[in-house]
Amino acid sequence: MAVDALGNPLRVILSAGQIADIEQAAALIKDQPAEFIVADKGYDSDAFVETITAQGSQAVIPPRSNRLHPRTFDRHIYKSRNLIERFFSRIKQFRRIATRYDKLATSFLSFVHLACAFVWLA
Repeated sequence: MAVDALGNPLRVILSAGQIADIEQAAALIKDQPAEFIVADKGYDSDAFVETITAQGSQAVIPPRSNRLHPRTFDRHIYKSRNLIERFFSRIKQFRRIATRYDKLATSFLSFVHLACAFVWLA
């Protein structure tokens, strides 16, 4: 899930539960103009940071604790990462999303898109 600076959804990509989020990260930010890309430590990989810089954005991702050469990041800008957490809290108010009633990915994704529309309208 990608959100803008106001916490409104921009792009949703649904993947299998056993796949790491970093696998879809490049597709998630592709063609999304942004000054900064803010993400958590799970997205700290050299390849993803290079993708962000090649796109013309600045990566604001804290380095993992096991990195040999930790990168620096802007802690003040990183505080805005809570927008995605608050967005997930908003869409989980829809019980159908929080409990994943739908068996098919297309049905679940359709309802996620509907919930995103409600977030945009609110």
